[in-house]
Amino acid sequence: MTDWTPPDWTPSDYLAFADHRLRPALDLLARVPLERPAHVVDLGCGTGTLTRHARTRWPDAAILGVDASPAMLARARAESAPDIAWAEADIATWTPPREARPDVLLSNAALHWLGDHDRLFPRLLSLLAPGGVLAVQMPRNFDRPSHALVKTVAADGPWADRFADLIARPAPVDPPDAYAARLLAAGAADLALWETDYQQILPGGPETIADVTRSTTLRPWLARLEDDPTKRDAFLAAYRARVAAAYTALPDGRTLFPFRRLFLIATRPDA
Repeated sequence: MTDWTPPDWTPSDYLAFADHRLRPALDLLARVPLERPAHVVDLGCGTGTLTRHARTRWPDAAILGVDASPAMLARARAESAPDIAWAEADIATWTPPREARPDVLLSNAALHWLGDHDRLFPRLLSLLAPGGVLAVQMPRNFDRPSHALVKTVAADGPWADRFADLIARPAPVDPPDAYAARLLAAGAADLALWETDYQQILPGGPETIADVTRSTTLRPWLARLEDDPTKRDAFLAAYRARVAAAYTALPDGRTLFPFRRLFLIATRPDA
């Protein structure tokens, strides 16, 4: 797996389906076993939704949100209390000050954008204070139609030459056993992993799934066609049609969109 840098995020697009994206974040937060951490970091904080919930859970902690997107951080600052700190940084290389190593390092739906998880996850564990907790959620829906059809459409059209490297990329999130092996080999004292299939009901027909993925999964693909709006729109229309055929509307016209997510909670040894 290797990194890529998609264009800056659009907060309004990302928040269009905020309820569905918040549920896994809160499930992750609820499983963190520490009651009174001194330093909490939300890595890849986006608009700061999870960061604000972390502040509510741990009112006495120093809370920091880290993200590479100026637009997302601007939204986070505008909607958050002044007692939350924010930092613009590359989350792949961010390192905390030695005197403020996190007791809790949260990352919700962010680390799948980074490559080399063999190095990344042991590194994140090493950033924690002794006894600290790494809590991560990542989507693992890449073999489902909503995500697999992106590559199908990319390979089947006049734009295929633009996408050769993206088509060749493996899924950005591995099965749970790979993360168990990485973190236990790195010295995790305790480890919990699980997957949840969220049965999301969307307010529209199956084509609505394309509206969900457009603000996340499709971003690096659409960015390749930014200089050719005609091809970009045709690519999106072709994907929308494939998705509409792959899913079935519910009796009331809405759509069930199952979405699998991987969770892990790893604890660094006390000493």
